[in-house]
Amino acid sequence: MGTGQSSGLEAASTHIQRAVIVIYCVIFIVGTLGNALVIYVTGFKMKKTVNSVWFLNLAIADFLFTAFLIFSIISLSQSHRWPFGQFVCKLNTFVSVVNMFASIFTLTAISLDRCLSIWVVVWAQNKRTVCKARLICVGIWVTAAICSTPYATFRTVLEHNGTHYCGYSMTPEQKWSLHIFRFVVGFVIPFLVIVMSYVAIGIRAIRMQRTSNHRSRRIIFAIIFAFFICWLPLHVFNFIELKAMNNPDLWTIVRIMGPLTVSLAFLNSCLNPILYVFMCEEFLKKLRQSICFTLASALAEDHVSSHSMSSTISKMSQKSDPAPALKRIDQPFMNKS
Repeated sequence: MGTGQSSGLEAASTHIQRAVIVIYCVIFIVGTLGNALVIYVTGFKMKKTVNSVWFLNLAIADFLFTAFLIFSIISLSQSHRWPFGQFVCKLNTFVSVVNMFASIFTLTAISLDRCLSIWVVVWAQNKRTVCKARLICVGIWVTAAICSTPYATFRTVLEHNGTHYCGYSMTPEQKWSLHIFRFVVGFVIPFLVIVMSYVAIGIRAIRMQRTSNHRSRRIIFAIIFAFFICWLPLHVFNFIELKAMNNPDLWTIVRIMGPLTVSLAFLNSCLNPILYVFMCEEFLKKLRQSICFTLASALAEDHVSSHSMSSTISKMSQKSDPAPALKRIDQPFMNKS
């Protein structure tokens, strides 16, 4: 490789690294605040339903996933140096991978629950309970922790030319095994379940001849597309990285483009609150009521009586009720438990 081409690749790598840092910062801020808002509303303001349990657990997973991104931002800004020690290296990896699996498994559970709710209505009305949803979520977190243990086990602080990095210490065969496991369990199976669930939901919506079919199909497509486009590049580049160990040219491409694929995967944690929660009519209603309450409390005079305060909040809440056009198009499978 010529000197000019090499310097050009280095310059491209530097620019992409700066862009990735900016993307990470945006994901960190938007994902943390967005999911914190979802946790607040679903955990403290909404009635406990099966759907609110799903959304709360999804938001917790995504919140932790984006919150721990601060360590990656600091490390990336220092050219991948790791100043936090081995314990934080393992903890950061474990928490990130746990919440990655938990988020993906929860998305899969939401898809299956919606599919069953619209296809087996009587069964769903009798069997879908908050208690069962909570037990399923506990099972999801335990399974995610078990799946994530090998990643934390092999993660350690490595030293190269006097500089410390947080990386994996394992053989190529072990890397292949972990990548295949994550690809199958963390992408292929959930993706197939999500696709089949929403295809079944779409077929049911067509048979019911709903007037909002077009919007329903657009939202279903957005959900599937977001999951696919966010996670597939990361898995593909993981396998390319293993192939590139003995290929300097291919390794250069992986080093430059790899951080972008990771950014896409992290971006899914920002999209989840928008796709799965902010489209929910009850969530929007509770959010508007909370905002109205906060504004009314902040602007109220000290001498305003509690009766007049309640009256003001009630009027503002009535004005903030969502219009019929904002109602969820998939309401039949989003009914309260």
